Amino acid sequence: MKNRVQLIGNLRNAAEVKSFESGKKVANFSLATSETYKNEKGEKITDVQWHNCVAWGKTAEIIEKYTEKGTHLAVEGKLSHRNYEDKNGEKRYVTEIVINEIVLLSKKN
Repeated sequence: MKNRVQLIGNLRNAAEVKSFESGKKVANFSLATSETYKNEKGEKITDVQWHNCVAWGKTAEIIEKYTEKGTHLAVEGKLSHRNYEDKNGEKRYVTEIVINEIVLLSKKN
């Protein structure tokens, strides 16, 4: 078995891109996916899920250059879990998708 995630969705906001002294970049963004179904009463229900994503290097550069809020894209990566202590000393847990490939499905305006 392999840790592999594939999603098609829309960017919630423009990606947050940071550059390091080494010149390497990281892009953090939230991707919305939705599923529509009918409930037992026949009502149309749309369930939206938000996925935290992170991309490094060339992938981060492409995201920075070619995407904006609402951009429709397909991503592939792996599910990652990590934790850290915030400035108040509280332990925080993060689940995110580490992106290794993207396909732009809409153009930046």
